[in-house]
Amino acid sequence: MHRTHLREIDEVKSVVHRYFEGLYHGDVNTLKSIVCESLELKAPNLRRTLAQWLTLVATRPTPKEQGEPFDYRILSIDIEDEQAMVKLVCPLLGRVYIDYLGLLKEQGKWLIVNKMYADIG
Repeated sequence: MHRTHLREIDEVKSVVHRYFEGLYHGDVNTLKSIVCESLELKAPNLRRTLAQWLTLVATRPTPKEQGEPFDYRILSIDIEDEQAMVKLVCPLLGRVYIDYLGLLKEQGKWLIVNKMYADIG
């Protein structure tokens, strides 16, 4: 694998790890630092603006407070140029979600620009 591609994978993994940390600790500032201002969360029959999602994160109990293990993991990363699609497992507050994060690299920085998710139990 080309060295540049490996660096891009590492940068995307770093953003995703910060996403995991933000979710686990309910850290809205960390999440704000890695998402595009126009991010909208999407699931079947559900849409949330960035402000709605961050308010939810800030006001719910955190997985850490609930004693949940930090068991988030990346299932796949697909990078093409300055675009990436990442599939994740996110256990959260007694549920398990599969997240699909779309990232773009703009001005030298990877940001999450799209989030779709499925509640699998």
